[in-house]
Order: sequence, then C-alpha cells, then structure tokens
Amino acid sequence: MMKVKMCGLYRPEDIDYANEVQPDYVGFVFYEKSHRAVTKEQAAEYRKKLLPEIRTVGVFVNEDPKNIIELLEEGILDVAQLHGDETEEDIQYLQAVCHKPVIKAVKVRDRYDVEAWLDSSADYLLFDSGMGSGQAFDWSVLGGIDREFFLAGGLHPDNLAEAMEVVRPYALDISSGIESNRKKDPEKMRRIMELVERYRNNRD
Repeated sequence: MMKVKMCGLYRPEDIDYANEVQPDYVGFVFYEKSHRAVTKEQAAEYRKKLLPEIRTVGVFVNEDPKNIIELLEEGILDVAQLHGDETEEDIQYLQAVCHKPVIKAVKVRDRYDVEAWLDSSADYLLFDSGMGSGQAFDWSVLGGIDREFFLAGGLHPDNLAEAMEVVRPYALDISSGIESNRKKDPEKMRRIMELVERYRNNRD
C-alpha cells in the first residue's frame, strides 16, 4: 500500500487541508532558511489539531540532536528526517535514544549516490534531487533497490502516475507539487490523493 507524505505544512489552514485528505504522513520543516519553517510551538499546536492517525515527520538540516530528541520524546513528532550531513552514528544515536523511525535524505545525482546509502541503518531512505529543489531526477537510477524508500523531488499531479508505476516507492513525498504561489493548495492535495487511491485500488 503506497504511502503519501505531504511536506512543508506551515500555516494553520494547511492542517485543515491535511485532515480533509488524510495523507499517511505530514512534514514540518525545522530549518530556518526555508519559507516553510515552523517553530516547536507551532508544530505542537498543529500536532494537536491534526488527526491522530496522521504521522508527523520533522525535517532537519544538521540540527542539534537534543532538539530533535525533545520533539520526538514530547510526541510532537513521530519520525525524524535528516536532510543534512548527518552520519550513520547520528542516525543510530537518535534511534537508540528515542526508538522512533529515522529517515535519511539522500541527494541523488547518479547510481553511486544511491548505493552509498543502501546499507544505512536508517529506517527509510528518502531519495531527492536536492534540498527542496522541486526538481525531479532520473528515476532509472533507483532500479532494483531492495529496501523501502521515500521518493521526493519534483512530484506533482502530472507525473505522479508515472512515478508510482515506474519507481514503486514505499512512499511519495510531495511539497511544492501541492502548492500554488508557495502555499499549500487544497485542490492539488485532493488531486494527489485521488491519484494515489486509484493506483492503490488497481493494485488490489
């Protein structure tokens, strides 16, 4: 059953939209340079408003581990996503302390980038073209991967069916592809979930 993560929710209405369409995961960005960044206080408030069955993912870039641990242990986040230069040791430390899943984002330029992380102890890898670049990469480099991963980078309603059929990731990670004018667009969010539901039903 293919999962959906809608990332970069940063306004109260974004939570309302998510509750309506019910993705499997939503992502909160804790990276100050992003226009989608949220504070711990905002994330806590949004978590309260969000349906309990939707899992929350915190997106971090070279963040102090104690800040990540705090958010996980307080139940604001269910999953940590590491988007910087974090090492295997950093991943294992978070797993050991929090016993919560860790996603490691990998910037993909070629197959070597993919293979370099395939033995990672991260619970999931996330393959992206860059840090929130909104651009797709050559999906053919993901062939034959024997572990669950998230696919990110330039996904939108027009290429989603192809991504699901060709790549078959564990989860689709969409941010700019559900936005208009840099804000979450409920119509696009609905469209994404319709496409995924159609795919899921056809696979049954």
